[in-house]
Amino acid sequence: MEFLWGGGRKRETVALLPGAWNPPTLAHLAMAEAALEWAEEAVLVLPRTFPHKAADGAALERRAEWLVALAGEHPGLAVAWSEGGLFIDMAREARQSLDASRVLLVCGRDAAERIVGWDYGASDSIERQLAEYELLVAPRQGEYVPPAGLATRVHALHLGDGWHEVSSSEVRARMAARQEWASLVPARIRDSVRDAY
Repeated sequence: MEFLWGGGRKRETVALLPGAWNPPTLAHLAMAEAALEWAEEAVLVLPRTFPHKAADGAALERRAEWLVALAGEHPGLAVAWSEGGLFIDMAREARQSLDASRVLLVCGRDAAERIVGWDYGASDSIERQLAEYELLVAPRQGEYVPPAGLATRVHALHLGDGWHEVSSSEVRARMAARQEWASLVPARIRDSVRDAY
């Protein structure tokens, strides 16, 4: 894990918020801020490769610049590149880089369903992975209810109302349709986002 802002110091508990950041939204920031109730530091993680999607849209370097700009305005946030694209890869990188004893991966309901339902093969099942990290799951068009066997390793991340419809996909769709989108993106990066798409 290569830190671009903050991080790099030993932490007992760290929350990782990975994403494509295409572009970052106010909902992403709300999730990171809420994760600080669970962890000493919340790391905005940008994987160098994405296992579930193509890296189209803004260049990865531009996305990294956006994250650094946002972390600079929000105490407790750090920014890092991850070599691996899976949650287990990021958790292992964080343990090695920060010597953290507890690693929390932050995601929305839709991502949690995808992660828990993914076929990793018998040798690296989700049950085995969740022995190394825990999930903090934000509601997104509904609450996530984990399978009973995983309930002690999956926690609800409470954000408050108003974030269910805020997503990077929604920003891009509004931009393409020439609809209002700026209210979904942090003010600090709006001009750069406008230029990138």
